[in-house]
Amino acid sequence: MKKVLLTGATGFIGRHCLPFLMSQGYEIHAVYTKVAGGNHPGLEWHKTNLLDSSQVYRLMEKVQPTHLLHFAWYAVPGKFWTSPENVRWVQTSQSLLQTFVKHGGQRAVMTGTCTEYDWAQGSCSESTTPLTPATLYGSCKNALREMLDAFSRENGLSSAWGRIFFVYGPGEHPDRLVSSVICSLLRGESIPCSSGHQKRDFLFVEDVASAFVALLGSNVECAVNIGSGVAVSVREIIETISSKIGRSDLIRFGELPVSTNEPPVLTADVMRLRDEVRWFGRYSLCQGLDKTIKWWKDSLKE
Repeated sequence: MKKVLLTGATGFIGRHCLPFLMSQGYEIHAVYTKVAGGNHPGLEWHKTNLLDSSQVYRLMEKVQPTHLLHFAWYAVPGKFWTSPENVRWVQTSQSLLQTFVKHGGQRAVMTGTCTEYDWAQGSCSESTTPLTPATLYGSCKNALREMLDAFSRENGLSSAWGRIFFVYGPGEHPDRLVSSVICSLLRGESIPCSSGHQKRDFLFVEDVASAFVALLGSNVECAVNIGSGVAVSVREIIETISSKIGRSDLIRFGELPVSTNEPPVLTADVMRLRDEVRWFGRYSLCQGLDKTIKWWKDSLKE
């Protein structure tokens, strides 16, 4: 029996992994800190503070998972870029990995970020793009990746590192781009924007989750970009959302300046994801936005 320990199981991406893990036949042990999710056959919830090494040890001793899918991290919008909590989570993740291997763990997948890359390159490839993170968050993620690679080689552990680009979808924090635009328009609020010509690689959260589960179930190792491979302008995304909601009159392009440190294009080279992991996305941008808008409409009614 494949037993997976899923951290961050109630988080934005983690919660969407659950149905994909179930469909692949995993016995799922999901970690939470405040409120557990729903109950399903083959799913067990564990209230655990991952920052407490004694709790982690007891959890691993009890579960003895064969697989680890690690999403938990400090992720408060606007604060996570520079927070010293990033350093703490590097240490916590290292301890988690060591305890996992000590209790017989066989395959680990951890989550990275496109901010590990040199953004001046535009299109980011795992094999050729320089890793020069400009933030503490990116630096800490990259440091953990280096440790994971070295630790795996020394201990015969199969492991991979999924580098996430730009995610949107149901359950996203309301301060993030797609959700903030949707919420403001649904409330009838005008939205001052930059020109919006900067292009980014957005992927619907259910596709992100299914990509991680596919990566976990593969034998592909080291870094793998998790993205669509397509650069779409921020302007196009905002215009599509406003058109679907019927409030294009509330968008104010050009009222805000474009940040000087924002690259014009940032997209993922997804060759490894497609050719080695053999994963392909299910949702188009329009389909993903439709599901996200519906989710917010329902949520704001409650």
